[in-house]
Amino acid sequence: MRKLLLLLVLMPVYSFSQEKPVVNIGGALRYNYLISSWDSDQKDIGGDFVYDFFRVNAEASYKDVYLNVEYREYSPDFGGGFLKQGWMGYKFNEKEDIHIGLTQVPFGIQTYNSHNWFFNLTYYVGLEDDHDLGVKYMNIGDKFEYQLAFFKGSELFDLGGARPVDSERYAYDIVGTNKEVNQFNGKFIYKTGEQFKQRFGFSAQYGGLYNIETKEMGNHHALSLHHEVDYKRWNLKTTVLTARHNPMNADGQSRDIVRMGAYGFPYDVASDFEMYTAAISYSLPVDIGPISNLQFYNDFGYMDKRAEGFTNTAQNVLGMLVTAGDMYIYVDYAAGYNHSWFGGDFTNEFGSGKPNLGWESRFNINFGYYFLTDNSSR
Repeated sequence: MRKLLLLLVLMPVYSFSQEKPVVNIGGALRYNYLISSWDSDQKDIGGDFVYDFFRVNAEASYKDVYLNVEYREYSPDFGGGFLKQGWMGYKFNEKEDIHIGLTQVPFGIQTYNSHNWFFNLTYYVGLEDDHDLGVKYMNIGDKFEYQLAFFKGSELFDLGGARPVDSERYAYDIVGTNKEVNQFNGKFIYKTGEQFKQRFGFSAQYGGLYNIETKEMGNHHALSLHHEVDYKRWNLKTTVLTARHNPMNADGQSRDIVRMGAYGFPYDVASDFEMYTAAISYSLPVDIGPISNLQFYNDFGYMDKRAEGFTNTAQNVLGMLVTAGDMYIYVDYAAGYNHSWFGGDFTNEFGSGKPNLGWESRFNINFGYYFLTDNSSR
């Protein structure tokens, strides 16, 4: 009933002059065809064709006050329905804005540190396209831009400081007995070049980790240097980052791992790690029926875990994005080593890992139709 009421509220579409409120509605419907190297039954039947999600987007504005919300409905096995984002904003002038609500965390290359449907390795540890609950200030200039934010916590839909954090969410966060609280973020970008456009960036975040069993406050922090280049039809994104988590777990519980989760599935992640990513793409305009553009890409990520005896993690995605009107088709060959979403032991691969596991792969085609006001293909 709650989901039905939300859809009924969002469905009307209004169009007024600039002096009156404006509301626009958009959304998307997506499906996946996939075949995985580790699933022998799936290979025997030639792969699976499955539902991905349906989403509704709403944007509203009136007198420089505006709203942006996105609700997604996945299958019950992948968390069901939840908000990806939902924030209210105010535009001070052409450069300055403020958001309050469930808004994107200013860290690293944005909107995405990747080109493919799977994102880069940074997404699976909560450091790409993460959204938390708080307030964010943005100053976007011609040469410089910076963002400052305070997040009271991650996506929480239940009251009570002693309630465990669940995994029914879009973006990866600390879940279970530890919960993210009082996080500060800062991001700075220097932009240069006209034909050879570059964005040099530095990001930092620091916050608390409250353990509901021990009643003690730990902490976590992350730092990142990132660089993005656009030259003609080419785009290159590179990132170096370091992350540390200091959970105040009960005696006998390891502090070398933290529990993270999204889509209803939690898994262990190494508390301390460095990560290196490189993602390159080339866009080719074409005129083939409804197809107007082909974007070819390769996105790589490597996770260097700091705990002794842990096995490192890697991911590589080679693929192509096909743009056909309002339809976006991602064709990806994704491979992972000690990667929870690519075969093996789902719970432990981002944590301690297993040294004897090999690379596993998944061939995936995502078909998505994006309608009305929204033009984001993620």
